[in-house]
Amino acid sequence: MSIAIIRAGGKQFSVEKGATVRVPSLKQDVGASIELEVLAATVGNETNVGTPAVEGTKVTATVVEHGRAPKIIVFKKKRRKHYKRTKGHRQGYTTLKIDSIG
Repeated sequence: MSIAIIRAGGKQFSVEKGATVRVPSLKQDVGASIELEVLAATVGNETNVGTPAVEGTKVTATVVEHGRAPKIIVFKKKRRKHYKRTKGHRQGYTTLKIDSIG
């Protein structure tokens, strides 16, 4: 089994072949195939760590869908100062299906 650490949207994710992963929003269309930067990869018993990326190794993924996460309520308050603020936030995401590592 091969495992890779990829970077997408400024965050790092551990992925395997055939897995689906939600990453911060990407601009590719649904059904498009993309290649992601590999920071570290394990194939069999051999582990390769890049500086910053592993050369010659790539992860290919297909965009499955785009969506938005559930709403998060952001509430700020300072006691005894008559200050309260409520805001909501929904983070966009892209679901990727990992096709190959190598």
